[in-house]
Amino acid sequence: MNLAKLIDHTLLKPAATQADIERLCNEARQYGFCSVCVNPYWVKFAKKQLQGTDVKVCTVIGFPLGACSTAAKAFETKDAIANGADEIDMVINIGALKSHDCATVLNDIQSVRKACQGHILKVIIETSQLTDAEKVTACELSAEAGADFVKTSTGFTGSGATAEDVSLMRRSIPGHMQVKASGGIRTRADFDTMVAAGATRIGASSGIQIVEGK
Repeated sequence: MNLAKLIDHTLLKPAATQADIERLCNEARQYGFCSVCVNPYWVKFAKKQLQGTDVKVCTVIGFPLGACSTAAKAFETKDAIANGADEIDMVINIGALKSHDCATVLNDIQSVRKACQGHILKVIIETSQLTDAEKVTACELSAEAGADFVKTSTGFTGSGATAEDVSLMRRSIPGHMQVKASGGIRTRADFDTMVAAGATRIGASSGIQIVEGK
């Protein structure tokens, strides 16, 4: 298994500087990570840094709370794609889901799906904030909306990924969809646990440590 190709090398801290993003991209190129995952402001810069490589640029939408309007998420997505984003990780409207307003959640994801213009869409359901029943509903709505992945966490709210949640998510989506585990994955053992539970992509800021087994 090529571990690096399963990892989105991630830096989403608000104080990240241009030098930090440049280093992230250099590391991604060196280790052959699947993508770098950066905030929307850095998409154009990261795309330029990674020109000529097969490392993708992933960005986050409605991050980290998911509580902005659907129109804002759609606009943010279109802008990110125009700036060179290859993959989109959006945060669902958690409050709407917990209010049993499935129509709003579905429309939210569908609007971003349309704005993605065929690019990969991962839906962050923020498992630490949901009951198991809500996690299943979020997965089902993501599938109905045409998402490519469901993702555990932003890493900014509550706890991160657990094997139990990854397994539940895997069981709650159709076979063509995938699960991205993110949040608190720092070691090779963490990585192996998530993959064994059904994750096919890992979001981590500790990608180098994972690949090197440190």
